[in-house]
Amino acid sequence: MTGQSLWDVSEANVEDGEIRINVGGFKRRLRSHTLLRFPETRLGRLLLCHSREAILELCDDYDDVQREFYFDRNPELFPYVLHFYHTGKLHVMAELCVFSFSQEIEYWGINEFFIDSCCSYSYHGRKVEPEQEKWDEQSDQESTTSSFDEILAFYNDASKFDGQPLGNFRRQLWLALDNPGYSVLSRVFSVLSILVVLGSIITMCLNSLPDFQIPDSQGNPGEDPRFEIVEHFGIAWFTLELVARFAVAPDFLKFFKNALNLIDLMSIVPFYITLVVNLVVESTPTLANLGRVAQVLRLMRIFRILKLARHSTGLRSLGATLKYSYKEVGLLLLYLSVGISIFSVVAYTIEKEENEGLATIPACWWWATVSMTTVGYGDVVPGTTAGKLTASACILAGILVVVLPITLIFNKFSHFYRRQKQLESAMRSCDFGDGMKEVPSVNLRDYYAHKVKSLMASLTNMSRSSPSELSLNDSLH
Repeated sequence: MTGQSLWDVSEANVEDGEIRINVGGFKRRLRSHTLLRFPETRLGRLLLCHSREAILELCDDYDDVQREFYFDRNPELFPYVLHFYHTGKLHVMAELCVFSFSQEIEYWGINEFFIDSCCSYSYHGRKVEPEQEKWDEQSDQESTTSSFDEILAFYNDASKFDGQPLGNFRRQLWLALDNPGYSVLSRVFSVLSILVVLGSIITMCLNSLPDFQIPDSQGNPGEDPRFEIVEHFGIAWFTLELVARFAVAPDFLKFFKNALNLIDLMSIVPFYITLVVNLVVESTPTLANLGRVAQVLRLMRIFRILKLARHSTGLRSLGATLKYSYKEVGLLLLYLSVGISIFSVVAYTIEKEENEGLATIPACWWWATVSMTTVGYGDVVPGTTAGKLTASACILAGILVVVLPITLIFNKFSHFYRRQKQLESAMRSCDFGDGMKEVPSVNLRDYYAHKVKSLMASLTNMSRSSPSELSLNDSLH
């Protein structure tokens, strides 16, 4: 049998120029000359086998009685393989999974090069970038799951007031203070808090104008007494607000783990530290340098603007976006760092003898930074033609570098903003009345379905990326 093919030797395998194929129950007779047009494929190599062992290396089983080759493969995908043998082209339907189709044609020894032009663009786009096409769906699923988690946590906190002294009153006050928009009382309180924050910021800015500064006994500029009244009223309001929130908090230990509560604390701490420092300086003149510390702490009042995040869905969504987009932000900084390093050295090489402003590499770093970020102060500009061309390239590169990660960050912002809106809408629809009489209306079936689906997706990604799994699949096939 040496030197002869299966087609030449065994009528049990080949009959009248045809072979019988059984793919998962899908049976067909194929002519040998059709298969031999593609001798590198699995069926083409099957015709050149010299022994039964060689046959079983290419198929899963061979029936001598029925004279057919059996393949344990998906019968629904085999018609696409048949179409390839007849036409020499592969076509991919839109409803097919591109990864399953890719594995199937790889098994049959058919290269993706044979995919027809009408299907090639869509096929490769779906295969290379599947995550972009699934972004909206995944964002909706994550939004729903996260909203369920936060709603359940919200009801868990609200239930802690049951059985406590004045529990229902404290719960209603907690809802009004911590959940803007929950009720008419919470809306009124939210508006007042915003006005106090804005008033405090405005008075701080106006106090820096010379027209509103009143010299003290030593001739140093001091604060206008009217602004001091506004400042003291704002501090009293912020302190009362923080104490009230702490008094009605369902869990005292978790209270200061909330970033918004930490912001409230930091907005009043500088005032009290400044007050203590001033008292110490007045009683101990040798510690007059501590007055500078008080001046620095007074500037920290500008951070009170962050208190508006409690009343703004957009600011909270922005904070969550920055928290979960550290990879994209890091990528942006990396791109900028590389560009700044390159263009600063080029500008230094070209301009060091012609321009005193670009005579050192650190000075060129500043110029490259304001150019790549398209700020362009104009304090330092290149004077030579080569320097201007370098500046043009630097600006264009900066635009591209900044734009690249922005889409990813914007998608995350949209996701968190939508989730926050859903959560606020769900909270506003809650009505506790005289207490919690029943479990909140949450679709636990959908909740756990999303959890299980997320787990299965993670396991699927792990199996795709595991070399041992891939080698095992190949050996089984």
